[in-house]
Amino acid sequence: MLTYKQSGVDIDEGNRAVQLIKNKIKGTYDSNVIGDLGNFSGLYSLKDFMTMEEPVLLASTDGVGTKLKIAQMLDKHDTVGIDLVAMCVNDLICQGARPLFFLDYIAIGKLVAEHIDNIVVGITDGCKMSGCALIGGETAEMPGMYGQGDYDLAGFSVGIADKAKIVSGTDVKSGDVLIGISSSGIHSNGFSFIRKIFLETYDYKLDQHIDELGMTLGEAMLTPTKIYVKLALDVLKNHNIKAIAHITGGGVIENITRVIPEGLGININKNSWEKPPIFKMIENFGAIDERELHKSFNMGIGLVLIANKEDASNIVEFINSRENDNLEFIDEKYKKLFEDKAYVIGEVCDTHQGVELC
Repeated sequence: MLTYKQSGVDIDEGNRAVQLIKNKIKGTYDSNVIGDLGNFSGLYSLKDFMTMEEPVLLASTDGVGTKLKIAQMLDKHDTVGIDLVAMCVNDLICQGARPLFFLDYIAIGKLVAEHIDNIVVGITDGCKMSGCALIGGETAEMPGMYGQGDYDLAGFSVGIADKAKIVSGTDVKSGDVLIGISSSGIHSNGFSFIRKIFLETYDYKLDQHIDELGMTLGEAMLTPTKIYVKLALDVLKNHNIKAIAHITGGGVIENITRVIPEGLGININKNSWEKPPIFKMIENFGAIDERELHKSFNMGIGLVLIANKEDASNIVEFINSRENDNLEFIDEKYKKLFEDKAYVIGEVCDTHQGVELC
């Protein structure tokens, strides 16, 4: 008799994976989560937000991209879940939303319960770092679509904000300043280019220890994406922020212009912040035009806030004096990269459109 398992799909192994991850998932729950694992949908109460004048739900979805190839090459999967959550919740806070809950989708060629458990470790850590609950997900075993050891991740997050307090960027004006907040490294964009640079052009090996990085190249590439939620919400509570940009694919050149009114431009002082070691390495190769670098990578700035010029020094001081309470979830070798550092990196102008690097 034919069985589903003979076609490459093992339902029993999937059930074993659920048993491994269920307590980790419950560790992200707050008092608004209703029900338990096993429902056909996740339930989340909005009772705590009924005092808002006009509550608005905001949603974001994203993936990790080809950074997953590095994780698969190294057979190390416990941090890419942090990247997955970060890519979604960091988008939500750009409009001032507090993330409420998260759902994940894992598509994999051959399901091994411990493999799924490793991935979910990172997802639950990311949810705790951003203060949201993991209320559901899907693991799809797809032989024939993915090879053994291959997988892809997608995430979906929902947040909430009072309509009157949504950060829209509509009041950004010439003379406002850009405050850049440090990234932890490459984050989760540009990895096709990163592999082209390091593994193909310069023939580095992932297990090669590099003194400038203080770790192997593979470890540096898998540095988790920094999650800015708690920091951004603290800043918004204490200061007037006009616009926020998450620096993802497109770098500072493409992303900041998304949050300012038409007709305005940006001047960025490209030497105004400390770059993570991996970007210094790439710059020292001398093979890539600086504008291409700032359009392909975050180059050390993961989030940009736009504020009135007279408020800038207080905001920078607030961020630089604030303790990062997410460090408990981060491996010791990455903690220095996760320190939050804020810099005034440029200003809004009305003399040109687009971004000029100065």
